[in-house]
Amino acid sequence: MASTDLRREQELLGPARAGDEAEFGRIVERHRAELHAHCYRMLGSIHDAEDALQETFLRAWRGLAEFGGRSSLRTWLYRIATNACLDAIARRPKRVLPVDYGPSAGFPLGDVGRPLVESVWIEPYPDESMEIADEHAGPEARYEQREAVELAFIAAVQHLPGTQRAVLILRDVLGYSARETAASLDTSVASVNSALQRARASVGERLPERSQQTTLRSLGDRRIRQLVETYIDAWGSRDADAVAAVLAEDAVFSMPPWASWWHGRDTIARFTQEATCPEARQVPTRASGQAAVASYVLDADTGRFVAAAIDVLTFKGELIKEITAFVTPEIFPAFGLPSEITG
Repeated sequence: MASTDLRREQELLGPARAGDEAEFGRIVERHRAELHAHCYRMLGSIHDAEDALQETFLRAWRGLAEFGGRSSLRTWLYRIATNACLDAIARRPKRVLPVDYGPSAGFPLGDVGRPLVESVWIEPYPDESMEIADEHAGPEARYEQREAVELAFIAAVQHLPGTQRAVLILRDVLGYSARETAASLDTSVASVNSALQRARASVGERLPERSQQTTLRSLGDRRIRQLVETYIDAWGSRDADAVAAVLAEDAVFSMPPWASWWHGRDTIARFTQEATCPEARQVPTRASGQAAVASYVLDADTGRFVAAAIDVLTFKGELIKEITAFVTPEIFPAFGLPSEITG
């Protein structure tokens, strides 16, 4: 950032430095969306990200007098947000998807157990919150913004220790230089380069050959809509053959907060015969930069369909490789989805 821009930024911060909290709020609000996405990548949860973002703004307000303007306000806020996330990571276990929690289940369906009440699951990210253009990222960035909220990427990153996680995101998602990253983490450039090498190796082992952004671009919006509609029709008809036809042979189905998950096209298709589900309605949507379906189930008392789950779909060519059904209706508003719909 040019020195003239830094001076201008310092001038704009004048009222905030004088104690105008409302003016400070207006200034930092312009960075909310990208900071929220950063916290989500670090923590794997929109709820944890919101908490970390509020902590970031609180720390920034309290430390504003010490902000000397040697870096941009944006860089300073990212530094605070990163360290707020590192503090959160140190206090709680990593978040995962069911496939990383335990072995796959089989049939008969039987008792899938109780949902885990502790917050151990990765949550999907609302596409509506992705107001960040790739131009914000520096030349060091390896991943585009939407690719870096895909479930596979978020799940892979959560396996990293906190510092490696921060280094990978700052360097490969935001495009920070090694020197900038070292300054944000109060460490050396050599330590940053070492952590980045280990982080890239670990994440590379877990990521698929093709990102969902690459697959979705190759399919095109029209074809994606057709495939999602076919998925909705197949699942809604409870036709095992129709469900099997839309799935890859090695497909995976999970439904956090339940730990159980199922592997294989034929196994998943049998859900249509063995699982007892109330009448439902599905609405196409997007989540985590991927195609998704919002499911509503019939409330017999009101005759309305209430929020039930968001199925995030991962494609392998034109077939569905993974269905991650997040049975967390409380997140619907974050996706701009109503809590209930009429039939």
